[in-house]
Amino acid sequence: MRRPIAVAAAAALWLGLAGLATAGVPTDQVRGAIDRILQTVQDQSLQGPAKADERRQRIRDVADQVFDWQETAKRALARHWQARSAQERSEFAKLFADLVERSYVGKIEAYSGEKIEYLGDSIDGDTATVRTKLVTRANTEIPIEYRLLKEGDRWRVYDVVIENVSLVGNYRSQFNRIIQQSGYPALVQKLRTKQEELVSVNGSPAPKP
Repeated sequence: MRRPIAVAAAAALWLGLAGLATAGVPTDQVRGAIDRILQTVQDQSLQGPAKADERRQRIRDVADQVFDWQETAKRALARHWQARSAQERSEFAKLFADLVERSYVGKIEAYSGEKIEYLGDSIDGDTATVRTKLVTRANTEIPIEYRLLKEGDRWRVYDVVIENVSLVGNYRSQFNRIIQQSGYPALVQKLRTKQEELVSVNGSPAPKP
């Protein structure tokens, strides 16, 4: 993955996933979210390898609060979700959340002042889309959309679209192919194996509530 795209992916998944506490204007909430995450990334007291676990744990805690992992996992599994038991759904949502978190939590630390511009939002009932773009230091513009669902008095993110590529759609294609070729248990095993690989790279797993 090219560095600008990697940074964009990290920005999409983490920079916009904090502070979505109260339903309101989605763009304002995303903007405030980005500010909070950037403060964590740039906090001098959290710099260096010795603080890596604490820094990443803070990012993950925020993501777990505002990302609707159950909804994201459901959409990624698509038609195969209906056949799953409640226990299987819970296990899959946790594995999927850990896969996404570990795939991007390290990349957010590569942020080095790229500019994020807000292009507006649209609300349709209980769904919303926030349109932004990330401008790299080379002036490359990378469009990023956040897709959110309103749950009670909160907006929660269920998908991110980077350069017209949906996070959920991308995983959906991969998961469907694995299930059709090898079955659902093979997919779960692949997710567990991937988690172990990412743990070996990024460190010990973050505790789940």
